[in-house]
Amino acid sequence: MNSFGTSLKGALRSPLLPFWLVVALLPFGRSSELGTVLCLLGVIMLFARDPQALQQHAGARLLLWLLAAYVGAALCSALDAVRPGKSWSTVAALLRYAPLGLYACFAIRRESKLQALYVAVAWVLALWCLDAWVQALTGWSIGGQAEAERVSGIFGADNLKLGPTLAVLSPFALWTARRRWGLPGLLLAFALILGPILLAGARAAWLCYVLVALGFAWRETKSPLRFAGFCVVAALLLALAGGLAWKTSTRFHDRIDRTLLALHGTDQSLDAALSGRLDIWHASVGMFAAHPLNGVGVRGYRYAYPQYAPANDHFVVSTEACGVGEGACHAHQLVLEILTETGAIGLLLWLAGVVLAWRAWRSVGAAARERAFPVSLALGVMLFPLNTHLAFYSAWWGLLFAWLLGLWCASLFVAGIPAGTAEPGVTAGLLEEARPQGTRDGA
Repeated sequence: MNSFGTSLKGALRSPLLPFWLVVALLPFGRSSELGTVLCLLGVIMLFARDPQALQQHAGARLLLWLLAAYVGAALCSALDAVRPGKSWSTVAALLRYAPLGLYACFAIRRESKLQALYVAVAWVLALWCLDAWVQALTGWSIGGQAEAERVSGIFGADNLKLGPTLAVLSPFALWTARRRWGLPGLLLAFALILGPILLAGARAAWLCYVLVALGFAWRETKSPLRFAGFCVVAALLLALAGGLAWKTSTRFHDRIDRTLLALHGTDQSLDAALSGRLDIWHASVGMFAAHPLNGVGVRGYRYAYPQYAPANDHFVVSTEACGVGEGACHAHQLVLEILTETGAIGLLLWLAGVVLAWRAWRSVGAAARERAFPVSLALGVMLFPLNTHLAFYSAWWGLLFAWLLGLWCASLFVAGIPAGTAEPGVTAGLLEEARPQGTRDGA
């Protein structure tokens, strides 16, 4: 078996399995919480065995500070939330992200394990892409029949998250292809992922994937002139791929036609091109103005929305969003979500977390930043503010965000164990028993 197959096999047999399951089970709803539960058990056993383990890992401490900003914003918002029960239950649920991220920090202590996890995630994305291509050609996939307007793949027609999830996680597949097959492998992988993302119809995912392409283009060229040339070639290839999809896919054609409505120059056409986002954003501004300090409370957006929406608002009178009488589920934009649900206090806490993360990234050195490149790029495109977004305090997208955050903190400090030093470990197969660096590491 080649090294990449060995890495995958090692990942599935090693303590990486619980953490990997979170991503592998994402298309199946709450099933992904199985990995979260296993990570919790692993962390409990770790600290039962070594109560001082946290002091030995700078990445774990960084993670807790970042989660303190994320959860702290939610906690402050719950104090006078419009729906206290919903906000407080959300705050309680967010606490599960701490053991999830801590598990990553302590299970991924060597570069071989980090690379094994990258490969394991790449295999998951390969399966999703294969399934999406089959659905695009036949109308069916593991997730069932295709949705009328978009390819939904393994996620199913009632869960249109294939595009955003593929785009955000694509750096793992592209990184793996680049290491295994060089530049031709990178370009081929890029093309194979591009098709499902285009046909999934999520325009936010299209922008995310463009950002991923720019990130890899800069990494390959490392020169402004070569980067510009690479971007020109990439733009031509994207235009060609988009043209082919526009001619051959009714779904993609309809999405482009809707997008082009923005060129008509009227508020109505712009709102139609944005699928009603303009009305949502206008209501969000009013909601923040009324609750500037700590917002309406996390996950309280839908309940407050009717008070700030215009009469006969589409999202209030239809069932397209959250249900008749409620309204849009969330602000569909990261900054507006933070401002409306957690207020100025929440935004300040998020910005403090960004500054802390930036300082940590700058301080670890070039080698660590290179190792962390795939997950850094994934987080960067996920958080890119000039885009529309899924809800970062929702159970599903929030879980993926926390998973990436935990992996990022682990990857920055993965080389922190000197040779010949033992790792903290636990029994029961969740985390390895401590062993010298020179012995087999299970990955």
